[in-house]
Amino acid sequence: MRGIYTIFLLVLSNSFMTLAWYGHLKFRELPWFSKLGIVSIVLISWGIALFEYMFQVPANRMGYKENGGPFSLMELKVIQEVITLLVFTVFSLLFFKNENFRFNHLIGFVFLILAVYFIFKK
Repeated sequence: MRGIYTIFLLVLSNSFMTLAWYGHLKFRELPWFSKLGIVSIVLISWGIALFEYMFQVPANRMGYKENGGPFSLMELKVIQEVITLLVFTVFSLLFFKNENFRFNHLIGFVFLILAVYFIFKK
């Protein structure tokens, strides 16, 4: 069960991270946001990223093997990277209609799945 909670928290964490890192590129279409300077945009993104850490830190603590979780440090990192790319892909396809998912992206994801397989292989 700790593994499922860990993955759930990592998905939440990465959702906030993606919004903090890339949301401002879409928010600029909003009239009030387009007038903000870079310092304001950085502070808003930093505020959003705070929520990323509120989920990321507990996920890693709960999921880490030496804290009673099911995952090694390497496994946690690979899970986090795969989740990051999946969340980013969904985000970019939903909010940035000018971005396309191409065959080379699919090939990259296949290699990521292979990376997960090899990291988890005992």
